[in-house]
Amino acid sequence: MTSALIELTDLGFAWPGRAELLDIPSFRLERGERLFLKGPSGSGKTTLLGLLGGVQLPQRGSVRLLGKELTALSAGARDRFRVDHSGYIFQQFNLLPFLGVRANVELPCRFSSLRAERARQRHGSVAAAAASLLEHLGLGAELHARRADQLSIGQQQRVAAARALIGQPELVIADEPTSALDADAREAFLALLFAECRAAGASLLFVSHDQSLAPLFDRHLTLDQLNRTARRGD
Repeated sequence: MTSALIELTDLGFAWPGRAELLDIPSFRLERGERLFLKGPSGSGKTTLLGLLGGVQLPQRGSVRLLGKELTALSAGARDRFRVDHSGYIFQQFNLLPFLGVRANVELPCRFSSLRAERARQRHGSVAAAAASLLEHLGLGAELHARRADQLSIGQQQRVAAARALIGQPELVIADEPTSALDADAREAFLALLFAECRAAGASLLFVSHDQSLAPLFDRHLTLDQLNRTARRGD
């Protein structure tokens, strides 16, 4: 069996002074897989995403991304590894409002020489890569210089997706990115996101409360299925 993109083994995490929040015996995300993960507020989803990116470290267990053990890296090395290999779409999008659309999309390439080089190899320049992603996601050239805070919610969402995808990161994590959209807009956005992840060869970990989206994915799980703490009712 080829190595998974993400592998968790015997992972345990607790915030200081509190009971254990996560107790995950094992979890795998395969390369190129699209996984839907559902869990209620307070169940530990955001904490789990922080562990997958190396923002937090577990008290025990292993977190491997692309075969690299994140717990063995320094904080700076984890940050560099995260930006090289992971793209994030946040619920609130986290665009820089004073920057233009294309400048927001190009940001990961400022922090990752690997992603900048991938963008140049595929499109000739980082700017061309950003423009291509925006066009594919339905944002024409007339919008590329517009400030991010002058866009609609749906447009901001697509800019956030382009920013996550630029430079072909192996992992794209989407944390409740469709919560502000109606049903038709959600499905249209997902179709575009799937197409871009497929073109980049990226795995997609999509976190949402909206169970109606689950059948669109290769696999769907609830955090309770992974987390022994939840099953114990702690």
